[in-house]
Amino acid sequence: MDPTSAAFLYAENRQMPMHVGGLQLFEKPEGAPRDYVRQIYEQMSEVEEMAPLFLKRPTRGITTAGQWAWTQDDAFDLEYHFRHSALPKPGRVRELLELCSRLHSTRLARERPLWEAHLIEGMRDGRVALYTKMHHSLVDGISAMRLLQSVMTTDPDKRDMPAMWAARPGKKTEKARDEAEHSLAAVPLDAMRTALGITADAAGLPAALVKTLRSGLKNETSALSLYAPRTMFNTTITGSRRFAAQGWPIERLRAIGKASGTTLNDVVLAMCSGAIRTYLIEHDALPDSGLVSMVPVGLNAKQSQSASGEGGNAVGAVMVKLGTELHDPADRLAAIHGSMKTGKEALGSMTQLQIMAMSALGMAPSIVTPMLRLHGIIRPPFNLIISNVPGPRSVQYLNGARMTGTYPLSIPINGMALNITCNSYADDMDFGLTGCRRSVPHLQRLLTHLDDELGALEKAAGVA
Repeated sequence: MDPTSAAFLYAENRQMPMHVGGLQLFEKPEGAPRDYVRQIYEQMSEVEEMAPLFLKRPTRGITTAGQWAWTQDDAFDLEYHFRHSALPKPGRVRELLELCSRLHSTRLARERPLWEAHLIEGMRDGRVALYTKMHHSLVDGISAMRLLQSVMTTDPDKRDMPAMWAARPGKKTEKARDEAEHSLAAVPLDAMRTALGITADAAGLPAALVKTLRSGLKNETSALSLYAPRTMFNTTITGSRRFAAQGWPIERLRAIGKASGTTLNDVVLAMCSGAIRTYLIEHDALPDSGLVSMVPVGLNAKQSQSASGEGGNAVGAVMVKLGTELHDPADRLAAIHGSMKTGKEALGSMTQLQIMAMSALGMAPSIVTPMLRLHGIIRPPFNLIISNVPGPRSVQYLNGARMTGTYPLSIPINGMALNITCNSYADDMDFGLTGCRRSVPHLQRLLTHLDDELGALEKAAGVA
């Protein structure tokens, strides 16, 4: 097992389960029988051969010299990993999110392959839900999204789509699984390995590091942050989770960006900034200085390997000042746009290898600090992670069921009790908020604040 994947296993404990998850909602096809969900469950359970990724089990002992290694589970039990559940009445979205919160709180059993899937019925509006979780040592959020897309279709009449865990030929599926096997979480490690070679990129790493540290010391946007204030989110967490989710029409966000000369990603960050500001004010916990978020960015190979916040592989990271100390939503959006622009320009001056190496260095404190139990002793490197993952641009179907939304669940860690991840899907931007149930009380209030902030941004941009 590569050290990056092993790090997620070493860092994991009861308070910090290290799995990512996803919640998809589906509308039944017209004329679906009463036992439609049961039929889908049985169809997805009829798997002749499992894909290798879903049989990988972690192990360590004398034979592995005490190091984590992957082995194949020869006693695999699909019934354990794939479960059929139902919501209690009245079957609202509230009950669904509460169930997902509980499911996301429990660690995956290490004596088995590190994944679970739950097909959920009982929603009073007739929709069906699918909650999945996979350990971060197996995949990251983007890889998990690609795996899901590999078994979806734009054809509402196609009924022979196999389960995500079924082995099957096909370039689309093989590519998705290859990318999942080589999780994007391991890319910074590959950059470090390559940097050990005698290359022009490696020769430039010391200069890039000095430049990055200089920017950090000046409190400028870069791959490193040295000035994040301590907030109520930067504390010791429990193992219990709360999950909240909601989607907004992506055209509303684009209209704000167009009117203000900012990007879609800037608007997402501004929504989060305003929502967090209001939430902290409600709890009399807003610090005087602005919060800092780590924001994964993609690399646009067509533009000389410069960084892009509009999608792509999340192989770089920018530390963005969220402007939470500013009262006016337009000022916050402008500050975020400037911070992102400066950060992307800084990454754009580096080669791809240098970007990955600097990003790995910037992320290191968020992994090392909880591993060494230093949270509360040293200042947080940043206050939270806000990720924007590109998703399918067209409406997707799973064996005739239309997907109406897809919401990501992520990983709070000690010292960082809140994680916000969103992904685009067709005409919507779907937000998933995952937090420690005790450290982030009434997390669902953030959804109201996000909605209010979107309206405030529309008004400030003159598109309301």
